[in-house]
Amino acid sequence: MSNAEIVVHIVDDEESVRSSLAFLLDAAGYAVRTHASAGEFLKIAEGVGNGCLVTDLRMPDIDGIELLKRLNALSAMLPTIMVTGHGDVQMAVEAMKNGAMDFIEKPFSKETILESIGRAVDRAGANYRAEQNRTRVVEALALLSDRERQVLAGVLRGLPNKVIAFDLGISPRTVEGYRATVMAKMQARTLAELVRMTMDAGVDSTAIAT
Repeated sequence: MSNAEIVVHIVDDEESVRSSLAFLLDAAGYAVRTHASAGEFLKIAEGVGNGCLVTDLRMPDIDGIELLKRLNALSAMLPTIMVTGHGDVQMAVEAMKNGAMDFIEKPFSKETILESIGRAVDRAGANYRAEQNRTRVVEALALLSDRERQVLAGVLRGLPNKVIAFDLGISPRTVEGYRATVMAKMQARTLAELVRMTMDAGVDSTAIAT
């Protein structure tokens, strides 16, 4: 996924701010979607898997801090930049504690906001690729037989074929056959790649074998 495919969501109750920032980002080559309130954004937040967020701090009804808290509760947190015209250290700390990756005070220069958004977009892309990898690994694991999962669990624990074979009551040659099948189903070209993809996906060896 390229940066151009990642949507920058702007949440601000001031139409002029939304429009000017959207114009700046569009000119810089970003895909942009604007939202007039935190509540409006929350309606679609759970379906946003390839975006980052620029939100004002002080908004009616749901402010920026509360928005971050609700996104965290929904497990829908995005790389977020908090902007405000009334910033102070306490607010910045609270924003960071609730997941904001940057806190920018108005008025800001276009260079400052573009640099921050560039970092957020890069993180969003990395997050999206990691989630896609996790999904692919989980789907591939579902294709494994119980014995294949047991062999994979042993491999991920760093056990040699002889030990895996002894633990499962089968021959080392049979283990080699299962391991080759596992690598084919997981689309891993090497043992190192097999281990890395499962680790990156957060897959636990104990959970695999059960």
